Amino acid sequence: MTHRPMRFRINPFRDRSVVAPAEREAIRAFHASLPGFAPTPLVPLPGLARSLGLGLVLLKDEGQRFGLKAFKSLGASWAIHRLRQSGVKLDTVSAATEGNHGRAVAWTARQLGLRAVIFMTNRASPLRVAAIANEGAEVCLVDGTYEDAVRTCAEQSAMHGWQVVADVGYDGYLEIPRWITAGYSTIFGESVEQQTAQGLPEPEVIVVQAGVGGFAAAAAEYVREQSRRLRLVVVEPVEADPLLESALSPNGVPTPSTGAQRTLMAGLNCSSVSLSAWPVLRGGVDAFLTVRDDWAIDAMRRLAHPAPGDGSVVAGESGAAGLAGLLALMEHPPFLPAREHLGLGPDSTVLLVVTEADTDPVSWRRLTQTKD
Repeated sequence: MTHRPMRFRINPFRDRSVVAPAEREAIRAFHASLPGFAPTPLVPLPGLARSLGLGLVLLKDEGQRFGLKAFKSLGASWAIHRLRQSGVKLDTVSAATEGNHGRAVAWTARQLGLRAVIFMTNRASPLRVAAIANEGAEVCLVDGTYEDAVRTCAEQSAMHGWQVVADVGYDGYLEIPRWITAGYSTIFGESVEQQTAQGLPEPEVIVVQAGVGGFAAAAAEYVREQSRRLRLVVVEPVEADPLLESALSPNGVPTPSTGAQRTLMAGLNCSSVSLSAWPVLRGGVDAFLTVRDDWAIDAMRRLAHPAPGDGSVVAGESGAAGLAGLLALMEHPPFLPAREHLGLGPDSTVLLVVTEADTDPVSWRRLTQTKD
């Protein structure tokens, strides 16, 4: 278990100016046209909220999206749609992944009759590798880190003429990751409609997890479209925290993590921030914080074995990271200043997103077992 401390940073670069909405209606209409589309559930968890001293916790369960056990299909499908709209001739698409994004690219490619080549580290879960291969993709295992897989994907794709569909922005590659982030906006559009339909209160605080930052940027864009003072918290593993490091830098510039990139939260295991996401996050996040793996495991267990009156939710290691951050805010004494800054208390409604279910079922069963 890591000994790096859990940390937080109240964002000094926060900009509360309201931004104009992007093409949300077109994105949602496109997603609704895809085979198997259905809005994912918004689940109230009053028992969990009571245990944390909060008014209500709302959970958007993206583990049920398109039967893929993760949210990434929203971004990958929209980006490939935009590429086709722009006249790009697609034959082979490629991506680097720890699991979920690669499966989403492979799933979209299979729907369209395209070839998919997906690059993963050789530390990837065999079950996640198999899920991608089962979508008809060719999986290439790479020595090293996620960033090594990203670099190898870019190099091999340039050599063979493949179209990279990456969710991380780097020098010379920014537009497609922005499309992917835009695709995630469907999550928050659905959530607003479901809150209204179920007569639920609007959240004052949203807590989301982050790897390179594409999904967190979608949350930040949603928050900055609101005229009210909605607050956003972004959660990372202690060993993979480039967003926190960037927020700690003197001028808020992209700064790599100094962690070991060893975490159970595989989908968040990266050392560099997406250059397409960081400008949005720099201005749109209220607080950045990091959590250890044991907090993510606790979050998984609390969802699998819920408080009385709450329904059970299957959340993978990365999928439960948002709740892990909320647990830390409410129960980790050094985070008291962050909790007070965010105004979290008995009248607060908090929105979480479970971004993945049991994408590695063996790991999920092992980690959610209790001693009772």
